[in-house]
Amino acid sequence: MAFAGALAGLAGLATSQGFVWAFSGESPLVAVALAVRDFTPGSLAVRLVEIVRHLDKPLLIAGTAVIFLLICALAGVLSRRSTLLTDGIFFGLAVLGLLAELRLDGAGLDAGIAVVVGLVTWLVCFRILSGPLLADSRGSSAGPASEPVVGGEDGGRSARPDRRQLLLRSGGVALGAVAAAALGRLAGRGREQVEQARRLLRLPVSAGRVPSGVDAGVEGIAPWRTPNARFYRIDTAFSPPAIKPNDWSVRIHGMVDREITLSYAELVDRQLTETWVTLCCVSNVVGGDLIGNAYWSGVLVRDLLAEAGVHPGADAVLQTSKDGWTCGTPLTALTDDRNAMLAVAMNGEPLPLEHGFPVRMVVPGLYGYVSATKWLVDLEVTRFDQFSAYWTERGWGAKGPVKTESRIDVPRGGAAVPSGPLAVGGSAWAQHTGIAKVEYQLDGGPWEQAELGSVPNQDTWVQWSGRLEVSAGKHTLAVRATDRTGETQTAVRSGVLPDGATGWHTIDFEAEG
Repeated sequence: MAFAGALAGLAGLATSQGFVWAFSGESPLVAVALAVRDFTPGSLAVRLVEIVRHLDKPLLIAGTAVIFLLICALAGVLSRRSTLLTDGIFFGLAVLGLLAELRLDGAGLDAGIAVVVGLVTWLVCFRILSGPLLADSRGSSAGPASEPVVGGEDGGRSARPDRRQLLLRSGGVALGAVAAAALGRLAGRGREQVEQARRLLRLPVSAGRVPSGVDAGVEGIAPWRTPNARFYRIDTAFSPPAIKPNDWSVRIHGMVDREITLSYAELVDRQLTETWVTLCCVSNVVGGDLIGNAYWSGVLVRDLLAEAGVHPGADAVLQTSKDGWTCGTPLTALTDDRNAMLAVAMNGEPLPLEHGFPVRMVVPGLYGYVSATKWLVDLEVTRFDQFSAYWTERGWGAKGPVKTESRIDVPRGGAAVPSGPLAVGGSAWAQHTGIAKVEYQLDGGPWEQAELGSVPNQDTWVQWSGRLEVSAGKHTLAVRATDRTGETQTAVRSGVLPDGATGWHTIDFEAEG
C-alpha cells in the first residue's frame, strides 16, 4: 500500500507538472519549496546555504519531493484503516500546494487548475493501484473459508486476486503519467519559443520615470506604478495565446476607404507614443484591486484609422483577439485626443505573454471589457447595431466608461491601530476625466479634504492622504472622490453589472490604547 500511495503521488506530480509546462505557471511542488525557503528563519537559511552552497535550490526541491512522496506512502498504508483518511491526506496536500501557489506573484486560475489536476490524478491512480491489494487483504482476512478449492478450473487461484495485476496497473499508471508530462512539455515548447523571441526583442521604448510628487508618503498605499508581475489579469483565455512577432499581423477593415494590414515589424517601425495609463476592470468591486497603472508604449489608433479613412456613420470598432474574444469600442474613444494605442511594451519591456504579447489595445477611460483586447489581431470599423461582442452578449453595457472611484488602502479594514494621530490614504481614479479632490470622513462626521499627489496626466490614478485623531474604540472611515467635471461619486452601492460598481468605500478599524 505504501508503494501504491507513493506511485499515485508521483503520478499526480507528473500530470500537474505537465499542465504547468503546457499552460505556464509554477509547479505546485516548486511553489511549496519556495514557501519552505521563505518561511525558514534567516539564520538557519544562511547556515544551510553555507553548507550546501550552490546546491541549495536543487536540494530544497528534491527534499520537498521526497517528503511529499513519503506522506503519500503513509497515506497509502493508512488506507487499510480508512480510504477516507487517505483521501483527506491527499486533499490536505492539495490545499497546501494551492496556498503555496497563491503566495506567488501573478498567481491565477492556472495555479489552481494545476493543483486540481494533480489531486484528481492522485485519487484516481490510488484507487486503480490499491484495488488488487485491498482485495487481496480482504481475501487473506477471510480465513479458512476463503481458501481455494483444489483442482478447480483455475488450479485453485481464483479466490485470491493475482498480484500481477498490481504490476500491470503500476506500469499503466507510470506510462500514463510520463505520457501526460511529455505531452505537456511538448505543448509548452511553442510557448518557450515565443518567450525566447520576446526576450530577444529590442524595442525603441523606455521604462518611464515615475514623476516626482506622485507618492502621497503614506506607507501601505499601493505603488503608483504597478509592476508587470503584480498587474491584475482578467481575461477569458484558459492559456495565453503564444504568438511569435514574425507571425503576428493586424487587419483594419470594415467601414473604411482602404483596408490596412500591418505586420509586427511595420507596426514598431512607426512613430511610438509613450504615456502613463491606469487600466481598471469592470469587475472591480468598491475598494477592489482589479486596477493597475503602467507606462505603455505603442502606436496611436487614431493615426491608423485616419490612414484607413473611416466612413461617416461608423460609431464603433469591433476588436478581435487571437483566441476569438471580441469587444466593441466607441469610435470616438479611439479617435479623440486620448492616447488610445496598439501597445507593444509595458513599463519598458515587451508585453508579457499574459498581458497580450505581442500587441494589445490600451484605451484610457474605458473599462477593459470594451477596450483592452489582448493578443489583438483584427479591428473592424462598424456600428454598434451591427454586432454583438463577448460580454455584451452576456448582459454587460455596450460603452463602458470608467466611473469615478476611490479606495482606502491605509488603514486596512479590520486593522488594529494605536489611538492618537493616524495617517490615512489610498487611491482615486477617473481616467480621462481626472480627479479634482478626495474627501474622507470618520464615523459619519464632517468631510475632510485630502492631500493629493501629483499626476502626469488625467489618465492615471492619484494617491490621496490625510491625518486623523482617533480615540480608543471602533471606528468607520469613508472616502469619496470628485472628478474634474464636478461630479462626486455617489454613495449608492451597486454591483459591477451592467457597467461597473458604485458607492463609497468604507472600512471598519479599531484604535487601541
